[in-house]
Amino acid sequence: MADDNVNASVLIIGAGPAGLGTAGALAQRGIRSIILERAADVAASWRGHYDRLHLHTTRTLSGLPGLEIPAAYGRWVARDDLVRYLEGYRDHFGLDVRTGVEVVGVERASAAVSSPWVVRSAKGEEWHARHVVIATGYNHTPVLPSWPGQEDFPGEVIHAASYRNPRPYAGRSVLVVGTGNTGCEIAQDLAEAGVGPVWLAVRTPPHILRRDTMGMPAQWTGIAVRHLPAAVVDRVAAVIERTSIPDLRAYGVPRAKADLLTRVRVGSIPVQDVGIVAAIRSRRVTPVPAVQRIEGAVVHLVDGSVVEPDAIIMAAGYTRGLDGILAGLGVLGADGRPIVHGARNPSGATGLWFNGYTNPISGMLREISRDATAIAAAIARG
Repeated sequence: MADDNVNASVLIIGAGPAGLGTAGALAQRGIRSIILERAADVAASWRGHYDRLHLHTTRTLSGLPGLEIPAAYGRWVARDDLVRYLEGYRDHFGLDVRTGVEVVGVERASAAVSSPWVVRSAKGEEWHARHVVIATGYNHTPVLPSWPGQEDFPGEVIHAASYRNPRPYAGRSVLVVGTGNTGCEIAQDLAEAGVGPVWLAVRTPPHILRRDTMGMPAQWTGIAVRHLPAAVVDRVAAVIERTSIPDLRAYGVPRAKADLLTRVRVGSIPVQDVGIVAAIRSRRVTPVPAVQRIEGAVVHLVDGSVVEPDAIIMAAGYTRGLDGILAGLGVLGADGRPIVHGARNPSGATGLWFNGYTNPISGMLREISRDATAIAAAIARG
């Protein structure tokens, strides 16, 4: 146990945007915190995203408390520029980030200890704190589904978290599974590089929106409607989709149901069209039905048709990965997400805070920044 790590007023677990933003908001109030990060540097998950990634939220609505993203990074900030911003954010506020620390447990301390929380690492280190902020990230643990016969598939099968760029797939055919933003953008990336054929497996028809219309970002609309009744927004959004996005039924993409905001509230964000519609209409990306099973090199689809890809990329999502470190505390819902976030503690867990576990239509980074400010204010009051 390292002596200088024993006690802290505030411990933050995770040095991504949520952890850094909360520490920065605390620093602006004169409250010191320690950030524990399992990776070798801040922004680890962002460093690992695919090369072409840009934010789908605007620069002006994506900064963390107290420091704007530089205007030089443009309206839609690239992955590498966001990493540079997060590094600069750490340095600007002089944040105390302890890297290489894998937290394996957060527990209530015994009554004999003044600080109510104990945080334990995989190396046996132990910290005591009055406040613990969990900020390990919405996309923490990749989910790799499997189908009957998958173990005998002779080609490459990876999660989208391992995809970087199209170069390894030159001269090969690829099946991308999943029609969220990641799956659609990877399929587009492959097609634009001349990889082919590229198939995109569609299980649930996605909602597709233009990233901006006549210069107006879709994010602004999301902010405006996020608190309205879902039934109202669902109906209006269906009309907007039909009038702004070409009908893709002839290309293999059924129309989505009129349930856009309903889906958002359970974590399914609409696809921001940055080229996938054009890629489908030009037939550089071919939508196909969902996968049913695999027999050798042949992938059978639910409609009875087959494809024979050289590689399968699963853009199938993530879990929050919190069950292990928060076992027995009763602070998670059935979906593995915290039951509260921002300036609220779970019942019976005073001093335990969560940031970064919502994915609202108004933009995740905007929500992270707002929750960081709220958490810092609540800690300062306490």
